[in-house]
Amino acid sequence: MTSGQGGHDPQQGWQAPPPGWQPPPPQGWQPPQQNWQAPPPPGQYGYGPAPSAPGHAPQEAPPRPDTVRFGVGAFIANLVLGLIGAVVTFASFDAIIDAELARSGVSVSEDAVQAVLVASAVIGLLFVALEALFIWFAWNGRNWARIVLFVLGGLSVVGGLSALAQPSTGFLTGLSLFQMVLAIAGVVLLARRPSTEWYKAMGWRRAAGVR
Repeated sequence: MTSGQGGHDPQQGWQAPPPGWQPPPPQGWQPPQQNWQAPPPPGQYGYGPAPSAPGHAPQEAPPRPDTVRFGVGAFIANLVLGLIGAVVTFASFDAIIDAELARSGVSVSEDAVQAVLVASAVIGLLFVALEALFIWFAWNGRNWARIVLFVLGGLSVVGGLSALAQPSTGFLTGLSLFQMVLAIAGVVLLARRPSTEWYKAMGWRRAAGVR
């Protein structure tokens, strides 16, 4: 039976696609294609080294200013004069005892005067040894040693003034006055602003672990 008029055969007019034909891409949204990579193992995330903290102390120590050089030098000279004075005191011990007995005008035994002078000389040598230690630390930038030198300088000034009333030769009196002048100069120089800034810089270096 043939199809009637107005009927349509679905196979009529169909042709096979030519060779090499490909279907068009599907319409609509498609998920993006990304190349997946495995994460790196722990500890290898590629981070660079941490930046150094701001204000890191320089590797080279700041130069020692002249105020520190001359200030410490004044204390060294004061120390040397103290040692010279101790040697002269022991060398002219008998003359100093006779001068004290003649000056006092009282019945003081020679042994008592000798004991006082020996004790004073021993204490003086102990102060000399301690001052040498503090001078070394102050030269290496220890601010606390600088403060101790201030105290020792004040004591040296007091000692120089009191030496004028003590039994001694004219040489020892002049030596004490020179020590007093050197102590004043050392205190003034170490208290100057360049010295203070240098000691602060050295303190920052030690706090940062830089020697």
